[in-house]
Amino acid sequence: MRFYILICLTMVAFAANSLLNRVAVDYGYIDPESFAVIRVASGALMLIALARFKGANLTWLEPRRGLGALALALYMIGFSTAYLTLPAGLGALILFGVVQISIFVIAAFLKAAPTLRQIVGAVIAFGGLVVIVNPSATVSVDLQGAGLMALAGLGWAVYTITGRYEPDALAGTAANFVLALPLTMAVPFLTDAPHDISAPGLLLAALSGAFASGLGYALWYSLLPKLTPSTAAILMLSVPVLALAGGVLLLGEVLHLRYLGGAVLVLGGLTLSFLKPRT
Repeated sequence: MRFYILICLTMVAFAANSLLNRVAVDYGYIDPESFAVIRVASGALMLIALARFKGANLTWLEPRRGLGALALALYMIGFSTAYLTLPAGLGALILFGVVQISIFVIAAFLKAAPTLRQIVGAVIAFGGLVVIVNPSATVSVDLQGAGLMALAGLGWAVYTITGRYEPDALAGTAANFVLALPLTMAVPFLTDAPHDISAPGLLLAALSGAFASGLGYALWYSLLPKLTPSTAAILMLSVPVLALAGGVLLLGEVLHLRYLGGAVLVLGGLTLSFLKPRT
């Protein structure tokens, strides 16, 4: 039971990131690139402090460290900049679609291919996500934005797979955040958009980084060795549903019947993926 509670807390932390990002950027408190930089920096500070408090030994020169940090930076950079030109719904579909496909393919190479039940469950859950975001056929797709979001999905997939081999979840996540920070800080210099930071924007980005990202990602790394790659990928499809629920409860967003139908499909797909066949 404790394991499933921790999974739920992790998914809630991921959804909280979405809500904090949405409020900070959509309400004009901060620009996306600055949000990403502060998010990674505050996450690094929180994780380093906790790692030092626990006496954890941070390692910097291992292959998985470089891969994890690069994947994290790729996710942060792609996610932050893609939404400058992509609608939220289309961005979510590209992100989670690429995450699913990438993890399934990588898992197959690692001899941990998804079962037929997991594939069917993933298809049902992703179908629910399509219903929720309801992408319009008239929306024009910005190829650069779509490419950046696809890179973000690939980055998160690699980051998730790498976490399965992390012996110390807290120390590994702390080192990843520190090494990813210089790459993320380069993002504001690559765009022509204005960079405005207000006090509420700074606070929201710091909360996202220190708690929802830093602690959430460390908890995710602690759970990954106990999950198959395919199960981890399918679990991520619950994040948009939780973010939607948070938007309704905390931001006063309207709950449409379509959302409920999509949520049922997502949760149904997750349940099917987790069910164990009777013997």
